[in-house]
Amino acid sequence: MCLSSCCCLVFVLFCSLKLSVLHRAGFSSPRKAQRRHLSLCSKLCYAIGGAPYQITGSALGFFLQIYLLDVAQLDPFYASVILFVGRAWDAITDPTVGFLVTRSRWTCIGRMMPWILFSTPFAVLTYFLIWYVPPFEQGKVAWYLIFYCLFQSMQTCFHVPYSALTMFISSNQKERDSATAYRMMVEVMGTVLGTAIQGQIVGGTSDCPTEPGLLSPSHDKQAYLIASGVICIIYILCATVLFLGVKEKKENGRKTSELITFRQGLWLVISHGPYVKLVIGFLFTSLAFMLLEGNFALFITYSLGHRKDFQNLLLLIMLSGTLTIPWWQWFLSRFGKKTAVYVGILWAVPFMILIVCLKSNLIVSYLVSVAAGVSVAAAFLLPWSMLPDVVDDFKIKNPDIYGHEALFYSFYVFFIKFASGISLGISTLSLKFAGYVTGSCNQPEAVSFTLNVLVSPVPVGLIIVGLLILRTYPIDEETRQNNQKKMESEEDSESETSALGSNV
Repeated sequence: MCLSSCCCLVFVLFCSLKLSVLHRAGFSSPRKAQRRHLSLCSKLCYAIGGAPYQITGSALGFFLQIYLLDVAQLDPFYASVILFVGRAWDAITDPTVGFLVTRSRWTCIGRMMPWILFSTPFAVLTYFLIWYVPPFEQGKVAWYLIFYCLFQSMQTCFHVPYSALTMFISSNQKERDSATAYRMMVEVMGTVLGTAIQGQIVGGTSDCPTEPGLLSPSHDKQAYLIASGVICIIYILCATVLFLGVKEKKENGRKTSELITFRQGLWLVISHGPYVKLVIGFLFTSLAFMLLEGNFALFITYSLGHRKDFQNLLLLIMLSGTLTIPWWQWFLSRFGKKTAVYVGILWAVPFMILIVCLKSNLIVSYLVSVAAGVSVAAAFLLPWSMLPDVVDDFKIKNPDIYGHEALFYSFYVFFIKFASGISLGISTLSLKFAGYVTGSCNQPEAVSFTLNVLVSPVPVGLIIVGLLILRTYPIDEETRQNNQKKMESEEDSESETSALGSNV
């Protein structure tokens, strides 16, 4: 499965590189049509740029906790500190980088692309060192904490400009939505690939010895290093495709407004009502899926007893999500984005309840994994599909303020990551209080009960709260379409003014 996933991504990379060469060679549409229509080449290359974030994110999200506990053999308290501080630091860097991006000058390769280009080698190096177990005991916590924080910083320098790039690949809302759907498809494929590489390579070495005792992590150490090396290579390839295949478009006739302070930027985004409601709503729903993601490997291993199959169950969730992304794109286009939110995220609730209520059964676990993947796809697609609508709404209501799109994306990621850091820290710390034994094949009954709570009642409660908040989100389909018409009318006017100025 890992080999087939790698071959699939390599094929997509090859096709995208070939298309980007043709695109740069001059096989493009006329100027006005090009402005309205985003080429398949650009959509694919843009989408592939999102894979590194999800590949590394799925590997860290599913496996870092169990790696720190059972391979690095850290105390659960120190593991919780690393997870919390790393996520909290990651959250802080998001608005900081977003603020710096808004102050960046336009270069020959754009305003977002230099950040993406120069952060890649440092991100790759620090990611690899996260999965290396140092040959010393004292200072091991500091090792993981430093390199985890450094990687999150470099990843932020890649992902915040990449997210904001959505607003600069096309001015047409339908084209941006289409590109976002391609991006979500590739990103879910990225989670599949990250889960496949990490799970299939590491999963083959995770068996417990037949006799009672502690796990021997020597083979696991090598497996984690091999998996991280493969992921680093894919990271570089995807960044290369993004750089070669996507051209950042400068808005016609517009100049960036005056530079603002960090406090002004924060006030700018939190004072826009639709943005606040969208962020808070998805904050709760995202926390639900992050709790599930962070504890699912431990839950499968120790609560359900499927140690030999946990990597396959994780992979099945991601595969199911990948295959249903196009269906969700059709659904939101047909019934609207708010309706898609309710249906898509609520779909997971019965299966979260089912998996902890029924007696452990491998076939039921596989069926639940397939069904849960459908909601994972919706959770991936919808926030990033709705954020551009909020930015457009802000532009219409604030016509004199330009060039701060990155702030909306960075602060959204900030709130999500900071809250996830708290949740992961608390969940790992709760395992310590439940009596989790580091490196042991068997855990106390209290650990199993705690894991059940962390993957079912708590996420279900968070989902319900998030959906109640999203009911107050004011941008429905009618408002969104009206905003799109206003944006297109304004764009046409600016283009005509720019053309007249150039003729003169």
